[in-house]
Amino acid sequence: MSEGRMASENDSSVTEFVLLGLTQQPELQLPLFFLFLGIYVMAVVGNLGLIVLIVLNSHLHTPMYYFLFNLSSIDLCYSCVITPRMLISFLKKNIITYAECMTQLFFFCFFVIDECCILTVMAYDRYVAICKPLLYKVTMSPQICVGLTAWTYAMGFVGAVAHTGSMLRLTFCDGNVINHFSCDIHPLLQLSCTSTYVNELVAFIVVGINVTVPSVTLFVSYSQILFNILHIHSTHGRFKAFRTCSSHITAVCLFFGAGAFMFLKPSPAGSLPQDKVATIFYTIVGPMLNPFIYSLRNKDVHSALSKMWKKSSTFISKL
Repeated sequence: MSEGRMASENDSSVTEFVLLGLTQQPELQLPLFFLFLGIYVMAVVGNLGLIVLIVLNSHLHTPMYYFLFNLSSIDLCYSCVITPRMLISFLKKNIITYAECMTQLFFFCFFVIDECCILTVMAYDRYVAICKPLLYKVTMSPQICVGLTAWTYAMGFVGAVAHTGSMLRLTFCDGNVINHFSCDIHPLLQLSCTSTYVNELVAFIVVGINVTVPSVTLFVSYSQILFNILHIHSTHGRFKAFRTCSSHITAVCLFFGAGAFMFLKPSPAGSLPQDKVATIFYTIVGPMLNPFIYSLRNKDVHSALSKMWKKSSTFISKL
């Protein structure tokens, strides 16, 4: 009885957290601020530009670019959830309220899982395009594309609710300093003075499903794609098929490599420097690189950009 009363008296309800950021070295704060500000601007401009390009060009209204539109939308929102808070920590003490922290955690989980699922769906799209080209229009009909996209966002929502809901049940009474640049799962668990068993179990199940299932799907899809490519007699045909998949493989390796390193660990043993670097790759660098990965070697995107440039030049010359 007395122990329970004492525990309740010692518990304190945390109303705000302090995000330590990427580093505590003063001489690195300003250079890193400008570095990540540049990355953030490139991510916003690149993804927004690709979204506008796909919307305005009718010849890009295909399943492949429909999914790319969703990937760019996810990356754009992703960047806006994580990077601005990180930039603040380079300039001043970064204080975030409990409600803002839980909100950031929800959208962080939502967009991470969305990206994981949309990359998987894009792999399936490439599998159908290369392995079953005659059935492509039927297999990837507008209804199926919308259904796959709905599944993507539903998975993100369920996962985000599971993570955030289990986090809301915890009591934070061992301090409010988060050794990270965002309200991530593992750093928050370190601050809890109540059992985190349920949270670790939820993280293991949700992350396991959203890494293992897509990984198996990606492996099977690309095994079939590789098998079909090797049976193409034309060298030009093989090169074209490889080029179609190379951008997606690069994006998948960047995202899943960093994500698996970060989340598939036995326990949240600490927010080590390498954990922060891994988080940077799949939350900040990835969304910045994806628009360029998918557009630099893409003839359709180049053609659309050329048409838009000509139209813009003609419009300006008439002014």
